[in-house]
Amino acid sequence: MAHQAPTKGDGRVRQGGTDAVQDDRLALRKRRPSLVDAACEHIRASILSGTHWPGSQLPTEAEFVDVLGVSRTVVREAIARLAAAGLVEARQGKGLFVSETARYQAFQITREEVENLSDVIELLELRLSVETEMAALAAERRSEVDVMSMRQQLKILGEAAIGLDDSVKADVEFHNVIARASKNTYYAKLIDFLGVRLVPPRSLYLRQGQSYVGARYKAVISEEHEAILDAIIHRDPDAARVAARAHMSSSLKRHRDLQDYISSHDPTD
Repeated sequence: MAHQAPTKGDGRVRQGGTDAVQDDRLALRKRRPSLVDAACEHIRASILSGTHWPGSQLPTEAEFVDVLGVSRTVVREAIARLAAAGLVEARQGKGLFVSETARYQAFQITREEVENLSDVIELLELRLSVETEMAALAAERRSEVDVMSMRQQLKILGEAAIGLDDSVKADVEFHNVIARASKNTYYAKLIDFLGVRLVPPRSLYLRQGQSYVGARYKAVISEEHEAILDAIIHRDPDAARVAARAHMSSSLKRHRDLQDYISSHDPTD
């Protein structure tokens, strides 16, 4: 995110002239995957990669303990998670099997998977390619109602008194409106799906780095959004594509810079 130089001096982040709350930083401490997470991911990957096919029997609990180098408790919790997700099933007297529908599970990103700023960055990388073409379609297919909705969200973003949480939500809704304006149901579903998962962690990290984000944040975001809206209004898909790519690329850079900033001010380092 475009920013002003962070205030250092005593080594603490300053927000609006006051010291940042230490607990906020501790809450943002990078989360290390647990043993259960790792075991769960190992088994999930073996299923999705085809190592264990739908309907096939999985290794025993003892074999997983040996292969993964973890306790039985860890293996049991990992299996319980996978069972809850519909990937595996226990057959009484026979053992553990891959669900017949395991490879047809709906795509999902859980809340636990989006706890770190690095996770947010990965989702933004995905959105970059998606939103570029989505904006081009919106420029071709949008209605006047769509344009009005986009303008409304930008008006909210431009309000001086708007709080950070509302700002992030209006930003997300602006992109949701573009998705709906593409008149492609799957763009609308995907962007809404990703937005729900991005809002909480983005708000948390942006709040932590507010002094880093600086007053320029709103101005820069406004310029980028206006460029996208202008292209959509003029039904110019090429310009919309360029504006959307520029916006998402800048957003990625801002979040990567913010990640570096927060890491440099981590009290646990």
